[in-house]
Amino acid sequence: MAVKWTGGHSSSILCLNVNSEGLVASGAERGELTLWDGGGTPAGQLQLPEADDVTSVVFSPCCPTRLYTSHGETISLLDVRSLKEPVECFHVNEEEINCLSVNETDNFLAAADDSGAIKVMDLENKKVTRSLRHSNICSSVVFPQRPQSLVSCGLDMQVMLWNLQKARPLWTTNLQECEPENGPQSAGQFFNPPLAHSLSVASCGNIFGCGAQDGKVRIFRVTGVKFERELEFQGHSLGVSQVLFMPEAYWLLTGGNDGKVLLWDVSSDIGKQLKSPAKSLQRRKAHAPASTRKDGKLNKVASNEHARVLPKVAIEHGEKVNWIACAEIKGSKRVLVADQSSSVSVYPLPEQSTLRC
Repeated sequence: MAVKWTGGHSSSILCLNVNSEGLVASGAERGELTLWDGGGTPAGQLQLPEADDVTSVVFSPCCPTRLYTSHGETISLLDVRSLKEPVECFHVNEEEINCLSVNETDNFLAAADDSGAIKVMDLENKKVTRSLRHSNICSSVVFPQRPQSLVSCGLDMQVMLWNLQKARPLWTTNLQECEPENGPQSAGQFFNPPLAHSLSVASCGNIFGCGAQDGKVRIFRVTGVKFERELEFQGHSLGVSQVLFMPEAYWLLTGGNDGKVLLWDVSSDIGKQLKSPAKSLQRRKAHAPASTRKDGKLNKVASNEHARVLPKVAIEHGEKVNWIACAEIKGSKRVLVADQSSSVSVYPLPEQSTLRC
């Protein structure tokens, strides 16, 4: 059963984030922002200007008291020690912002919006240094642990790895083009295309997860300037709204429009490949022709091979998932879930796992 954190909002909660000290921030419709202590008690509340929906909240990786929020087309920097008016406000996007990401050294911030634009800000000089673009709504953006790099995805079904120094994509994949041209899935994809909703990067820095509208989870690996698809599996019966790699492990949390929150262990599928990427790639190429001849479609083979991927934990949350986060509360790991309601749902994770949040 979930523990409910209540009293912090009167509207649907849209986003969550947790800082290194265990403080939780939640953003909701109509400009509501709340801070929670580990016990689920509101520790601070703020009504942001213009009552625009708070669509993303991100703590600084370096300074746990700095909180970046997006509401409408505005980015606000808050000091959680004194949650009053914003310390600074930035107006660099022209349409509603969907996602914020701050790099690990807290000197660059990326903001993705409904126009497909991604504005990359130099936080020291407080100016936009790069403007990138998708051809449709950009839904998620994340800084990997790679210098001068950024990963983004959008409703144009594109996942892109950007070189920020040159302001161009190093690699682009269209999720729809990678699917089998014929077969049982093709008709369904016409009505349920793989619009990309969410991204997460594993702590190693070169493994990425992407959740899409077709219910699939796709795992990619970066090798140099190449982006290779490592794994693909059907995660949810409806769109995957959230993916979140847990720290220090290849365990992935996913949340979906089907009201489920699932925990996956993908280490057995990607761990061996990470130890020897070159040999792994050679093995996959060597085995590909035989697999292809077996049923005529390499993509389909890959999908079938990974059909064995099953969730380690399945939580029947029952409501469409807006956001998920991981926190350690009183020495135990917890999944925080935001949905259409005004409360945060908190679920325990198995103690036998070796995960740390």
